[in-house]
Amino acid sequence: MTVQLNGITRYGECEPRELLSDFIRHELGATGTHVGCEHGVCGACTVHVDGVASRACLMLAVQADGRCIDTVEGLATANALGDLQQAFRRHHALQCGFCTAGILMSCADYLQRVPDPTEAQVREMLSGHICRCTGYTPIVQAVLEVAALRGAQHDALEVSHA
Repeated sequence: MTVQLNGITRYGECEPRELLSDFIRHELGATGTHVGCEHGVCGACTVHVDGVASRACLMLAVQADGRCIDTVEGLATANALGDLQQAFRRHHALQCGFCTAGILMSCADYLQRVPDPTEAQVREMLSGHICRCTGYTPIVQAVLEVAALRGAQHDALEVSHA
């Protein structure tokens, strides 16, 4: 199999019934993707497949052949955490961290589609995740902060180009 993992072409072998989550973790070594329920309910295994948030425990690895897979490792650069990751840190939205990677990936996908969400919209999006540690409020605050910062940056760019 060949996939683009976080922008890098990667090769690996898998059994026909192997889950994408297991392939990512065990064959490709991207261990940020966690497996919780193995039923697509908890959201810990959320990755982006061709730019769309997807549950890696509900997809066979062979279905990803030739596709672009982005994991939480791809949110950071070599030198710095991504803006969502930094906001999660500032707002203490991490706690134990088990579900954080999946939540970050869902948030990244959501902010691409809904750049200026309301608190209610963010909470609705997060309802697809199960976290026993954070109470969700710090996560919501982090997402809203990033949306506001990105909006301000976008507005500043528009002004400078006018």
